[in-house]
Amino acid sequence: MNTLTPDIVYKLLASVTDPEVPALTVLDLGIVRNVEVSEKGNAPSVKITITPTYSGCPAMDVISMNMRMALLSHGIKQINIESQLTPAWTTDWMSEEGKQKLKAYGIAPPYRKAADTLGLFEEDAITCPRCGSQETELVSQFGATSCKALYKCLSCHEPFEHFKCH
Repeated sequence: MNTLTPDIVYKLLASVTDPEVPALTVLDLGIVRNVEVSEKGNAPSVKITITPTYSGCPAMDVISMNMRMALLSHGIKQINIESQLTPAWTTDWMSEEGKQKLKAYGIAPPYRKAADTLGLFEEDAITCPRCGSQETELVSQFGATSCKALYKCLSCHEPFEHFKCH
């Protein structure tokens, strides 16, 4: 690589997916906070700052490793990945494209219609990603991962997960 720029690094990171929700990239999730590129000797050095979706997220080690592998596969060897816990990650950082990818994957994306009247983790009616009905009911506060809840659609009767707002 002749000249490495942050934009090139972002393009490489666009191929790194979340191991728990493979329909989403790390950029869709909004966990990449910053990318810095510098020269150390004759080689580029990359520093990536990430914010985990929550402080105990078990996927962050795998995500960091996959980010490192994506850069290594393009000849970038000096890579520093740092976690930044503040400000805390929020689903507001997810891209709109990422929310649409979630829906297409069968997971109801986070959505708040009236954020000013709701408290943390509370949401308006959850729409079924399969049939579009808002006639849904919460089955469990936790789905396959703690960032998702399990719902059932009362119209099409299909179970589905919902990526919780936070």
